[in-house]
Amino acid sequence: MVKGRALVFDCDGVLADTERYGHLPAFNATFERFGLPVRWSEQEYGEKLRIGGGKERMASLFEDPAFASAVGGSDRTQLLSTWHKAKTAAFKKLVAEGRIPPRPGIARIIEAALAEGWTVAVASTSAEESVRAVLQNAVGSLIEKIPVFAGDVVPAKKPDPAIYRLTVGELGLSTADTLVIEDSRNGLLAATGAGLRCLVTVNGYTRDEDFSEAVLVVSELGDPGRPPIEVLANRGAATPGDFLTLDDLRRTLEGAR
Repeated sequence: MVKGRALVFDCDGVLADTERYGHLPAFNATFERFGLPVRWSEQEYGEKLRIGGGKERMASLFEDPAFASAVGGSDRTQLLSTWHKAKTAAFKKLVAEGRIPPRPGIARIIEAALAEGWTVAVASTSAEESVRAVLQNAVGSLIEKIPVFAGDVVPAKKPDPAIYRLTVGELGLSTADTLVIEDSRNGLLAATGAGLRCLVTVNGYTRDEDFSEAVLVVSELGDPGRPPIEVLANRGAATPGDFLTLDDLRRTLEGAR
């Protein structure tokens, strides 16, 4: 049985500004903990974001012969697994300490969508533990109503559409009635590659990326009492005001068919 409307969120950069204030410091703390001869600046990490997946970003370190030589001939697969577990723990600690607040509008839109009977899910190729920690921080007990597809549940990371195809298939969603919220070109390509419409909420790392395939591109979802959102591109039927509403998302979905 195919369900009605659905809203599928990416995690990093969408539910919270996790890359700059969570993942980057967690990576660097992990490098320091294991005595690795590397520290990523904000600019360097911005380049690493072109690589989907935390373990994959860490694996790219071995492309530097000096780093590979310093680490030695140990089992790289085991090393990456150990480092990534430590990095995930460091990230979860930052979330628990309240260092990574949800982005504006996330809790409001999710609550409204669930109240109107929409299916709400999260689809991310980040570690599932990290994704659940961010989601819990954003929506509290509503997390029990939100299925999460994350981590290594698919063999290929974004921009491959595998994670979205899995989400649609497992939940029995209609591609015509499912709207994805992403923040990056890799995520946008993953969503459109699965035949889904996509709304993009940019962040500092992704604002200048190419979002030509997105139906709507905004600075954030926004909230009452905050400065008005910026509409960077609108190829759908929505007419956003100071902040996006569930009706705007519905029109974005319907007007893009």
